[in-house]
Amino acid sequence: MNETALARARALISRGGRRILGLVGPPGAGKSTVAQQLVDALAGAAVLLPMDGFHLANVELARLGRAGRKGAPDTFDAGGYIALLQRVRAQQAGRDGTVYAPEFRREIEEPIASSIPIPADVPLVVTEGNYLLLERDGWAGVKPLLDEAWYVDVDDALRRQRLVERHMRFGRSEADARAWEAGTDQPNAELIGATAARADWRCAI
Repeated sequence: MNETALARARALISRGGRRILGLVGPPGAGKSTVAQQLVDALAGAAVLLPMDGFHLANVELARLGRAGRKGAPDTFDAGGYIALLQRVRAQQAGRDGTVYAPEFRREIEEPIASSIPIPADVPLVVTEGNYLLLERDGWAGVKPLLDEAWYVDVDDALRRQRLVERHMRFGRSEADARAWEAGTDQPNAELIGATAARADWRCAI
């Protein structure tokens, strides 16, 4: 666990009330790993809310003609994600009940509704995803809801290889995995990289 990251997260909690921390980075950067490590290290004081739960369903992507670009900014329900962040920010311990968030299941490549409970008495919500700092395609409303946004930096060659291996684990051939990484993931990564200057801190892993 990155000790500086852990110290920054604890400092957010110490400010009191509900706090939201956003972790941003390109596909394969390790956002979900860092986010889970933080939640585990904070032992009950934090809960994880991934952006990936707001993937549009495959049937909707097919209807819109976007199935071949799954993972691009317009293949998510950005408005739904923002609305949930607003609900989570407004939660107050002792007054409000649990808010439920969707979870993306890679084994079926679909989001599952109401899979993640977010209790009102947990002080820190850690949310992670690609487009938290994007200012187009309906994403501009995310950044104002975050108390801090961190950009997760990783060696680019390692990141790209991780993606190829991930795609192969979930059923693609090596050739198809490399084609998807180059044709879909990499353009998204370049778009995300251009948002890094909006982050409050760059977290190297």
